[in-house]
Parts: sequence; structure tokens; C-alpha cells
Amino acid sequence: MKNVLFLCTGNSARSILAEAYLNSATQDRFKAYSAGSRPGGRVNPLALELLAKNRIDTAGLRSKSWDEFAAPGAPQLDFVFTVCDQAAAEPCPYWPGQPMTAHWGVPDPAAVQGSDEERRRAFRHAFSALSTRINLFLSLPMDKLDRLALKRELEDIGRTGIEELQR
Repeated sequence: MKNVLFLCTGNSARSILAEAYLNSATQDRFKAYSAGSRPGGRVNPLALELLAKNRIDTAGLRSKSWDEFAAPGAPQLDFVFTVCDQAAAEPCPYWPGQPMTAHWGVPDPAAVQGSDEERRRAFRHAFSALSTRINLFLSLPMDKLDRLALKRELEDIGRTGIEELQR
């Protein structure tokens, strides 16, 4: 079982969506976690609503600090993905075990102002981008890729759908 950490600043939306989706998409190969550099302390209700509509378990999801994953006794991480530009620019804690890292930036749906429908649409777009990237990640022939090739593949996944996300 490989451990994956999704990082964002507030750990209330994007990283939560990614954690929940990866855990729902694979039961035996990966265990996903999420955290934030400055967690907001709560999961965005629209993220929980979207996950529930997609029949994805939300039990145990919480906003937490990335410090939990750098502390003694934390799960050893195999992969760390930043899903927001702000977290990607911050100096991350030391992750024991030298996990593979990549940036999979997605615009923050929680920052969208507007009607409830416009805000829900932003969450759907973020979820679509993240689930597409996670599906690509899951399809990688990891046992056939050396570390350098895997790193290139992970970075390429982070560029998938960039044009659509910028609209």
C-alpha cells in the first residue's frame, strides 16, 4: 500500500476532494490523506455535498495541518501532490522517506463568488480535474517506470487539462 498526501493551503476543498476520491477509487493500492499549510479548521460544505452526491464516503474527512504528516509516527509518504499554487510555493516540511512530489494545481472553488449554482459549478470543475488526474495516476505502470520516468509522468499529469481549468 502506497501513501499519498494531497496538499493545499486551507485543506477545506481541493485536497479534501482529492483525498476522498482516491480513497474511493482504490482500496488496496493507495491510501490517501490531505492536509494544509494553514488549515481552515473545517471542510467546505460544498465539497462534502459534492462528494455525497457522487456516493463517496466523507466519514473522517477533516481539515488538518501538514505538520501531522511530518511528526513522528505519521504514515510514511510515497507521493505528495500540491493542488494549489500557494501551497506549491511554500517551503514544505521534511517528509521522511523522500516521497515523489508533483504540482497538480487547480483553481480554488472555495474562492468563487457568485450564486450557489456558480459556486457548485466551480466545485464540480475542480473535482473533475482532480478525478481525471487521479485516474491517470492510477493507470500508470508504476512497476515498469524508474524514478525519473515516474517523476516526469507525475509532472505531466499536473499539466493535464490546464487550458480548461483556466477558463
